[in-house]
Amino acid sequence: MQKFIHSRQNDLFLQLLRERRTSLRLRQADLADRLGRGQAVVSRVERGARRLDVLELWAWLAALDCDFLAFVRELDQRLKTCPLPDTRFSAVRQKAALARSVSRTNVVEPFDVPSSPSAAQRQP
Repeated sequence: MQKFIHSRQNDLFLQLLRERRTSLRLRQADLADRLGRGQAVVSRVERGARRLDVLELWAWLAALDCDFLAFVRELDQRLKTCPLPDTRFSAVRQKAALARSVSRTNVVEPFDVPSSPSAAQRQP
């Protein structure tokens, strides 16, 4: 599965996180204090060098006094302007087509195998 850490979609996510922080006039160090983490962690996340899992995102948004569901709705609206390519499904379809074409070229056609002569045929 393709990872999207360096994608337009991830850039939109990180931009929204930064906007929430800067709208509160918080520095990275201020957010880090609220999270109980170092400023470098906030910097790495906002640069896209470190990913957040869903529970970390929930804590991050709580530190920003931001409703998790409202954030996800806003992110969803922004992501709709930049839909994901359907690469996973097309790759699956490509593999299936390749497998079908390979299996067609390697198919052994049935042929008539002479059966053992019957008892009536064996008699001279």
